[in-house]
Amino acid sequence: MSSVDIKIPSVGESISEVTIARWAKKDGDHVDADELLCELESDKATFELNAEKAGILHIKVNEGETIAIGKLIAVIEENGQSKTGESTNTAKAPTPSGNKVPGEKIAIKIPPVGESISEVTLSSWVKKTGEMVFVDDVLCEIESDKATFELPAEATGILTTLSREGDTIKVGDVIGAIEAKDVVAPSTTGEKTAPNISDAGTTSNSAYAEGHPSPAAGKILAEKGISPEAVKGTGKDGRITKEDALSPQATPAKAPATAGSPTIPPVQGERNQRREKMSSLRRTVSKRLVTVKNETAMLTTFNEVDMKPIMDIRAKYKESFKAKFGVGLGFMSFFTKACVAALQEFPAVNAYIDGEEMIFNDYCDISIAVSAPKGLVVPVIRNAEKLSFEAVEKEVVRLATKARDNKLSIEEMTGGTFTITNGGIFGSMLSTPIINAPQSAILGMHNIVERPVAQNGQVVIRPIMYLALSYDHRVIDGKESVGFLVRVKQLLEDPSRLMLGV
Repeated sequence: MSSVDIKIPSVGESISEVTIARWAKKDGDHVDADELLCELESDKATFELNAEKAGILHIKVNEGETIAIGKLIAVIEENGQSKTGESTNTAKAPTPSGNKVPGEKIAIKIPPVGESISEVTLSSWVKKTGEMVFVDDVLCEIESDKATFELPAEATGILTTLSREGDTIKVGDVIGAIEAKDVVAPSTTGEKTAPNISDAGTTSNSAYAEGHPSPAAGKILAEKGISPEAVKGTGKDGRITKEDALSPQATPAKAPATAGSPTIPPVQGERNQRREKMSSLRRTVSKRLVTVKNETAMLTTFNEVDMKPIMDIRAKYKESFKAKFGVGLGFMSFFTKACVAALQEFPAVNAYIDGEEMIFNDYCDISIAVSAPKGLVVPVIRNAEKLSFEAVEKEVVRLATKARDNKLSIEEMTGGTFTITNGGIFGSMLSTPIINAPQSAILGMHNIVERPVAQNGQVVIRPIMYLALSYDHRVIDGKESVGFLVRVKQLLEDPSRLMLGV
């Protein structure tokens, strides 16, 4: 009987780990060749993983877990039998002991759980010594400094535990053993079957986990002062999950008032909380932002722009522009062209540090910050210095649409020499944007507000936008940062200079 290992493929040069976002198939399902198995998330994009062969799927990694590239997440058994009893071919179905010879001792070892993890903590045994376990039953839960994992049984038989709860164990060490038995697993549907009696004289209880909290759930219940008996578990075999512990049902009972004790008035309204695991994208963005803050000499300089000239041009030509090119005339093309012109005049703003050297770019790849459903992404407009207004607008629309649909490729988000972010679409008046490493500068756009300004000795009302340029002072001096922003201001307030290149 042959099997195919399903491992995390390489999904990008700079990506070392991904998260199992969703399993499209369940453990024990029959899958066909090229059928979708699961969706993977990296800090940059979402990928689909398809079956290489037809057979029975055996899942080794749960949804939400972060796995290193090249690690095993599932196995497809080409000549296997699904949990519904459907056989993939005429080959003999697997024996109840998981294809192990009865009496054989199968060592239970701590598997690799991440490239940088060398040891884990045995947080709890779900099954006990002498208990009958079945293939894929959860034996125990192990914790690393990054995540909690469940360790399933590889065979059906009698369990012997060798390590104690709370022990710290190295990856690859033996923590127990299973003596294989030729026993049929109890039915999980319909009426309950009679318990199986093992050779050791113990009774197998398929619902042992019922009422037992996972480590995370146990901590939450302890903090709330709630007994596990008061919470209904919705996990496998009735196990109490973290979500159960956080649910409204997990509310501590009111303690009886004692004589003479002050009464606390009840709080009006609901006070529910919920926890959500950070996505891989959110975790990576968080780490990068903190790194930039700690490792760069970041400053921000400000200026303001009178947007009336650009608004007048848009009002005059937007209909004919859209009719000719099939795309609207927005602000981004003006800002992109203005930044490109200023970058060519101030090349340090378009540079970055590499070790003890500065890398100057003679091209302008403009990153555009876009708010996507799963977080902030920054696709890149390549060689923006060579693009027309129409080409910039089309590229902005194309990239923003793909970002909202979570279809951006790694190549479309890699690189970039300078970033533009527009907080004004959310109503931001002023902000200090954080540099998009390894770049050295980022331009922040904001909302347009009518303000009184002095013009030719008189006070007039003009549509004003505040601009912010955050920059790495290690690369860019104050003179260059201010000069760059002033040049952008001049080009935006006199758009004809953009057309003429002066």
